Amino acid sequence: LAHISPHRWTLLGGGLLGFLSGLAALAQPMVAKLVVDSLGQHRSLGGPVALLTALAVGGALLSAAGTYLLGRAAESVVLSARHGLISRLLRLRVGALDHLEPGDLLSRVTSDTTLLRSVSTYGLVHSINAAFLLVGSVVLMFTLDRVLLLVTLAVLAVNGLAVLLVVPRIRRATERSQAAVGGMGSALERTLGAFRTVKAHGAEEEEIATVGEAAHRAWRRGVEVAGWTALMEASAGLAVQVSFLAVLGVGGVRVATGVLPVSSLIAFLLYLFLLTDPISSLVNGVTQLQAGLAAVVRMRELQELPTEPAATRASTPEPSSSSGPAPASVAFAEVWFRYRSPPDSSWVHRDLTFEIPPGGMTALVGPSGAGKSTVFALLERYYEPQSGTIAVDGRDIGDWPLPELRAAIAYVEQDAPILAGTLRENLCMATPDATDDDLRAVFTLTRLDDLLERLPDGLDTPIGHRGTTLSGGEQQRIAIARALLRRPRVLLLDEATSALDAVNEQALRGLIEAVALTTTVVVIAHRLSTVHSADRILVMEAGRVRAVGTHDELVETDDLYRQLAETQLLAAEP
Repeated sequence: LAHISPHRWTLLGGGLLGFLSGLAALAQPMVAKLVVDSLGQHRSLGGPVALLTALAVGGALLSAAGTYLLGRAAESVVLSARHGLISRLLRLRVGALDHLEPGDLLSRVTSDTTLLRSVSTYGLVHSINAAFLLVGSVVLMFTLDRVLLLVTLAVLAVNGLAVLLVVPRIRRATERSQAAVGGMGSALERTLGAFRTVKAHGAEEEEIATVGEAAHRAWRRGVEVAGWTALMEASAGLAVQVSFLAVLGVGGVRVATGVLPVSSLIAFLLYLFLLTDPISSLVNGVTQLQAGLAAVVRMRELQELPTEPAATRASTPEPSSSSGPAPASVAFAEVWFRYRSPPDSSWVHRDLTFEIPPGGMTALVGPSGAGKSTVFALLERYYEPQSGTIAVDGRDIGDWPLPELRAAIAYVEQDAPILAGTLRENLCMATPDATDDDLRAVFTLTRLDDLLERLPDGLDTPIGHRGTTLSGGEQQRIAIARALLRRPRVLLLDEATSALDAVNEQALRGLIEAVALTTTVVVIAHRLSTVHSADRILVMEAGRVRAVGTHDELVETDDLYRQLAETQLLAAEP
């Protein structure tokens, strides 16, 4: 009801037209009785036949108009549901999305919402109309012959008991079927996401078997739904057929004894056949309602996940000087953090405390698992610490409006994603108002001029799904250019030069050093060349900062840093 409420007037209009069409259908058996009586009494047939024709044509036109309105409203219900789910999905907290499968989420947005189309027409409006027509038919059958009506209702009551037993099974089977479809989507998304890896390892047959098994599970669940649905529809059809035979037998005896006119028996049988449509509509409506409720359950699971507050896009920061926005300081104070899944996971940060002054380049180094990348995740507020405070520019990040905070911070991941679309769309994802002059400036800084000249349509050239037409170095330079377009106050780089050759790395390192003059640059370093040029280095171990200093100072004073410099950092050099 919450989904259809915004479209209630369109649904009401379509339902009313359908109801009027049903009334026209209800009148036809009575007019047919009038035709038969006119034949027996040798009266003119012109009037009754014309009335019967008008009822048939008018009913068809009303039915077509009502069906269109209902179909339009149903599509609108689906559109609204998809808008709501997409908005919810893209505002999910990162922690909520970490343990969900993208394929299953896509199934909830596409397949599950499609079920609302049927439930908002057959499941509700058609069922309500069918109930009115059923009552109307029963009343008119009562006026024709009470005995035949009792025979009919007795047969239909037995069918009703069977329906009550089947309905809950349809809902449960539909929930399992939709979950299986989501599982198939997840299996396929997993394979397509590693398409080149699958090819390189010759694992096509294994992946085909894996996805095929998921498809087979979906098929089995779908067949289960089809079986229960077929049983329900067959039961309804059988009830009408048995009712017809019983009425024909009992009615024939009553006609033979002169209790019932032949025209009344014909009209009663026509109403009995007319019952087929509302009964079928009710059966379909109940079936579709169960499917819709199963879909709503899965959609509600997504709607109940924690989300970030809704907010409009933050504008690009206004320059505080001719050189751009002022750099910001970063401070962690007694921060304790661990991921909530699994619940007994170990602490990633343990009383983490450090301060980075505005401007300059700071490098984070440490062994794997020291919590370096989590520092960036907490700064972006992808997660919230269990205790402690994190401040940017002396202000607790919890007090920043989230869009404003993220507008002040640019984050370049190590495997920076490239979205399907044009080069311009990728660069301007966060800065749609960027001018061509802005783009040319970052192209020059990030050495993307050669790429731009090579692309046939320049900025408007599609660059493939996930940037498959670009080299790894080009993808990283695009990600850095995208970040620089935002004119951030803090630039977070998760070793963004790792995929570059020596020449481009040296050039880009020079760029980063230049950016560090006006922006606070924080780098997770995996190469010795990166830390050599850093103004300060934070050495992390087991979720804490154990030492701070320059490269030369730390080589002299910190055993862990000296070991990292001689092994891990040096081994990563090109």
